[in-house]
Amino acid sequence: MQTAPLRAARAGTRSGILVCLALFSVATGYRQALPGYHYQFPRDHFDHAEFKTEWWYYTGNVRAADGRHYGFELVFFREARHARPGNSVADNPSAWRIDDLYLAHLALTDIDARKFRYSERLNRAGPGIAGVSLENGRIWNGNWQAQWDQITGVQTISAVEEGIRLTLHLAPRTAPVIHGENGVSQKAEGAGHASYYVSFPLLAVDGTLNGAAVTGTAWMDHEWFSNALEGSTQGWDWFSAQFENHTELMLFELRGKQPYSSGTYVDASGRAVHLKRSDFAVQPLDYWTSPKTGARYPVRWRLSVPSLKISVECAAAIPDQELVSKDKYAPTYWEGSVRYSGSVSGVGYLELTGYADRVRLD
Repeated sequence: MQTAPLRAARAGTRSGILVCLALFSVATGYRQALPGYHYQFPRDHFDHAEFKTEWWYYTGNVRAADGRHYGFELVFFREARHARPGNSVADNPSAWRIDDLYLAHLALTDIDARKFRYSERLNRAGPGIAGVSLENGRIWNGNWQAQWDQITGVQTISAVEEGIRLTLHLAPRTAPVIHGENGVSQKAEGAGHASYYVSFPLLAVDGTLNGAAVTGTAWMDHEWFSNALEGSTQGWDWFSAQFENHTELMLFELRGKQPYSSGTYVDASGRAVHLKRSDFAVQPLDYWTSPKTGARYPVRWRLSVPSLKISVECAAAIPDQELVSKDKYAPTYWEGSVRYSGSVSGVGYLELTGYADRVRLD
């Protein structure tokens, strides 16, 4: 019988890792996300081996010269297999030993054609197969990679897969934003039930997608933690928004018996404002039922932040943006491009977890 962490590793999805590892397991021997952390950039844009789980998550909306619209997602995960520092190299000097598992996920939404395509992969580091390198400014899994120019700050992401070929240059238009309070994004009651969470909420995009020149905007999330959630959490709804008035918004709603949902608003000058759960409201308006899994996902929402006079509708660019895992033990979830309209307009991404299935513990 597989363990929950191994099932999550095989899934290659953000929800799989977070639910299986952070929600149901206690990562002993790892460093915890605690208040008072001193962030150092560019160092903290790369890996943190003393924490169990980490991801680098790119999502964006672009347009080709012919007017066609696309949403894209490229994500890299690192999951530690044992606490470090340790003596794994001395015990096993092989390049094929597993200190970390590296997962990656690639997805493309062809909005005008109403088509969604995705792929996932899992590798060990091996002799350069996958990894994270501060020295080289690189995060990679096979021929999928993010290459950082540590002078200009531009991040170039590239990937080749059946039906998806992209090379996109992402130039930050704001400084990195640290989410939460006192340096941590709290997810549940108690010390360590949190993550260190940094975003580039507005990246200008140019490059090529399936041979066509494209431009647009992207959002990049980087989180690292060892134990984040607790057992009553059923799933979550995560929203990112890039508005036409040059402001950005991130909200996450944790579904369960705890009050730690929160968000961040970034004003036109790049100043970040933390939002507590009492500062905003999210309400589902319409649903889509998956023909593959039978899951019923809320794909249209009303979002409001009264203190900021924000009241918008969030609508999926197309309803079918469900990522169905190939592993029957791993979670399936929905993540895709959305459009915002109302008091302000814009684009973004929406993630919905915990609707298709519950994570098994056996």
